[in-house]
Amino acid sequence: MSENIVLKQGLDVPVSGSACLRVGKSMLPPVVAVCPGDFKGLLPRLLVKEGDRVLCGSPVIADKKNPDILLPAPASGTVESVVRGEKRKLLAVLIRTDDRQEYAPLSFGALPDEASVKAALLSSGLWPFIVQRPYGIIADPAVTPSAIYVSAFNTAPLAADTEFTLGTELAAIQKGIDALSKIAPVHVGVDASLGEGSAFLRLTGCTLHGFKGKHPAGNVGVQISHIRPIGKGDTVWTLPLFGVAAIGKSILKGRLELRRKVAVCGPAAIEPSYAETIPGTPVSEFAAWYGNSADELRFVSGDLLSGRNAGIGGFLGWADDQLSLIREGVESELLGWIRPLRLAQFSTDRSYFSWLMPWRRYDMDTNLHGGKRAFLMNESYYKKVLPIDIFPVSLAKACLAGDIEKMEKFGIYEVLPCDLATCEFVDPSKNDIQEIIAKGIDLMLKEMA
Repeated sequence: MSENIVLKQGLDVPVSGSACLRVGKSMLPPVVAVCPGDFKGLLPRLLVKEGDRVLCGSPVIADKKNPDILLPAPASGTVESVVRGEKRKLLAVLIRTDDRQEYAPLSFGALPDEASVKAALLSSGLWPFIVQRPYGIIADPAVTPSAIYVSAFNTAPLAADTEFTLGTELAAIQKGIDALSKIAPVHVGVDASLGEGSAFLRLTGCTLHGFKGKHPAGNVGVQISHIRPIGKGDTVWTLPLFGVAAIGKSILKGRLELRRKVAVCGPAAIEPSYAETIPGTPVSEFAAWYGNSADELRFVSGDLLSGRNAGIGGFLGWADDQLSLIREGVESELLGWIRPLRLAQFSTDRSYFSWLMPWRRYDMDTNLHGGKRAFLMNESYYKKVLPIDIFPVSLAKACLAGDIEKMEKFGIYEVLPCDLATCEFVDPSKNDIQEIIAKGIDLMLKEMA
């Protein structure tokens, strides 16, 4: 393993509700969704119609720009409905699942070279796990990246413990790495704080990098910035570790395998633990963790800083292994920040007494405790929670102005919105920094295509 990298900047948000290391429920939902909105850069073309029968692994949606990129059915069953939004935008394909699952057979063969691996991942429906940087879009099969990066740990608030969820699937992960390494060198970031105790230190055929630090040390974008920063003209690919495991399991079993352990957590969760399920599972199927309080909660597919607000009628995202439950903060607070004692509130500054109780976990909600105002013009204030060598305020302002030259200068190629989630959390101006960066990336895709 290469030398450990210690990151001094960052922030671990002390929110309560971490999932205990046990599987509380294993389920196959009665309905499962395939949502093209989970895949940035995909222009969906529907391949099925209502009433069609599909097998697990059957293609349901293709990319109009690249028809070889397919979104598969995560379970066998019958297409129950096609959900569309404004201007007939395709939102989801709902599949009524079978009690007994049937699988579309997959033949991977020996996978001797890059072309064969790409062809196998495309035909099997596993390709959408691969994200291309810069911009965070679904990877272009015609491109050969300079490297492939995988993070073997997650430092986001209440994130799933990868040692628990995937530590027993080393054979599958190794198989996935062996296949991906035919395309480009694979780099895996591991949690250096575990020392020699990490199961992933036994992986071979890749370069291991140890990282130690607070969130976002587990973000693959942060790890790339410390291994080899992305510049203009560079292209790299990234995958979640459970995506690598899915590739390996599918190769070993000859069928699509998408089941994963999902952390159901958050301050509003009842007995936070793990569920074993598939992507596209309806949020309503997790009722055992929220009871009768759905109207008072926000359901976040992903982590609390950068996840997507799925809502009670939404679904678990393709690239998510976490469902976070948190109360909607709608109450006004008497006197607000000028109250002399706020023992139940956390502050990254020494405004309250939380700095005297670093062990405490807080029952947080979605209340912003203030309104939007002008940016605080102090780069160092934000950089203390961002272990990437960029200027976050200048980058955000360049995105707001639509100034592509300055966006390039200040680091748009190096980041995705989730990499600046800690900056948004500490921002006293309450700006939607992640949304600003996302719109900047959309502009880059439009103007630089």
